[in-house]
Amino acid sequence: MSYTTLISVPELNLHIANDNWAVVDCRFSLADTERGRRDYRQAHVPKAVYAHLDEDLSGTVIAGKTGRHPLPSVASFAETLANWGIGSDSQVVVYDDAGGAIAARLWWMLNWVGHEKVALLDGGWQAWQSCGFPVACDREYRPRKRFETHVRPEAVVDADLIERIRDDPHHVLLDARSVARFRGEVEPIDAVAGHIPGAISAPYEENLTPGGMFLPPEVLRQRFEKLVNAVPSENVICY
Repeated sequence: MSYTTLISVPELNLHIANDNWAVVDCRFSLADTERGRRDYRQAHVPKAVYAHLDEDLSGTVIAGKTGRHPLPSVASFAETLANWGIGSDSQVVVYDDAGGAIAARLWWMLNWVGHEKVALLDGGWQAWQSCGFPVACDREYRPRKRFETHVRPEAVVDADLIERIRDDPHHVLLDARSVARFRGEVEPIDAVAGHIPGAISAPYEENLTPGGMFLPPEVLRQRFEKLVNAVPSENVICY
């Protein structure tokens, strides 16, 4: 059985000793970019390698052109995965401590390069701790594997396309940040507050229960049906 969306903590624990399973800790703070790495060194899911948002999941920042977290090149990303011991047949599980806000990027990136066997740990690091399963504190190393990419170019859009379609009723642009950032009431990271004109606020926190678990599929379905208003999924763009 392959896991491609969510996986529970008990399910992951059943497979934690399987060498073909790769776990990636994606904890990261935009306000303190080394906090995630410090937290990883204190304790993490056994056998998990660490992914740093700036260093491992982003490319080179070019002022005035890329934004703060551009995608890495396909070649460099494939090299990173190979060095983490992730091969084309690996089952990957990703997690963070922020409701999936960071780990979902790696989940999406793996799908972008054609790797579907990747799941987000439901409830993240907090859920693992709450279940009382063992933790590790040493840096983990996995034997290098060969990772073959099968890029899905349709998974990515650029700013020029957004400018063309943002007022098109046949497309929907969803902003997954908090409502306060969407409204421009607070902006802790970026130079300009607010949102892309035409975008709809769809804060990722509203996908979760108060305990940080994902809401049931039918509840999520109803939420997004209201947000996209019958626009087909291939025309839904998120940021």
